[in-house]
Amino acid sequence: MNEPAAQIASDVDNPLSAAFRDTPITKTPVQNRGRLQAVATAGVAVLAAVLGACSSGGASSSSTPATLRFGIGPYQPTATDTRKAWEPFFAYVAKQVGAKYELEVTNDFGGIAVALGSKKVDLAWLGPYGYVIANHSGGAKAIATANYDGKPVYHSIVIGPPDSPVRNYPDDAKGMSMSFAEVDSTSGWLVPTYFLKTRNIDPHTWFKYSEGAAHPAQETAVAARKVDLATDYDRNRTAMIEGGEIKDGDTKVVWTSPDLPNDAIAVRSGLSPSLAKKLQEVITKITPEQAATLLPKHYDGFVVATDDTYKIIRDAATSLNKLAG
Repeated sequence: MNEPAAQIASDVDNPLSAAFRDTPITKTPVQNRGRLQAVATAGVAVLAAVLGACSSGGASSSSTPATLRFGIGPYQPTATDTRKAWEPFFAYVAKQVGAKYELEVTNDFGGIAVALGSKKVDLAWLGPYGYVIANHSGGAKAIATANYDGKPVYHSIVIGPPDSPVRNYPDDAKGMSMSFAEVDSTSGWLVPTYFLKTRNIDPHTWFKYSEGAAHPAQETAVAARKVDLATDYDRNRTAMIEGGEIKDGDTKVVWTSPDLPNDAIAVRSGLSPSLAKKLQEVITKITPEQAATLLPKHYDGFVVATDDTYKIIRDAATSLNKLAG
């Protein structure tokens, strides 16, 4: 799985690398939305055909267990907050397929990847990198991705205080204190690390480097001026501002990634194909009106996803030697 770096960096094999190379170092505009949406659309026919073929052997409603085990990563400041925000969605899905449910909320993004990859949960909502890890280690399969403000994409960001002198990240950030998020985070570690690699920059020597913080802590650390810069993702920053955890002027964005595929809704390896198809149908048929009562603000539905939706994330992880073995 470890392809040569030169091959990974090609336009064909790694559109994320191409986007990083072809855009300015400064805050990057949105450029790849069409490519990602095309992948998601193309995946509808492919996944429908695969699941239809797998389920044609006569699987029935008996394939639905009495209790479904759901899992989700740490999308809110506390596990209690995450459970409160997302439980209506999981309760709805379970009801629609005629099952009871259990919901596990992990303390880090690595935890949910491990839970799905090791089949401790049947279905999980997890970050793109976490999905790639779970697929690589345990054969998990993506069935959907979330729309956020009508789009199945989001962005990694680097934030600084409102008076940050950084105008040309990372060139004029050398020597600053920089906090990367936990190492299993797509937007907080993988993508910003990969971006720097495309610029031949080692973050450990370029910055006064630290890593491992949760995303909410990234925003508050910058707001309190404990660090000069920190990684985050745009959805988290928006949620914290709207939730009153930080003010809009407490931090500012000094770098934005190209489009990244939104979080994966994925099922474990070995789950009944007919149940996987049923779950996919229930989730992707959620309307914006339903989403308003089932999900946090801005999430307004889902589109079909496949493993190919997350190819650019897998390529970045492979380039950084994170999928060995």
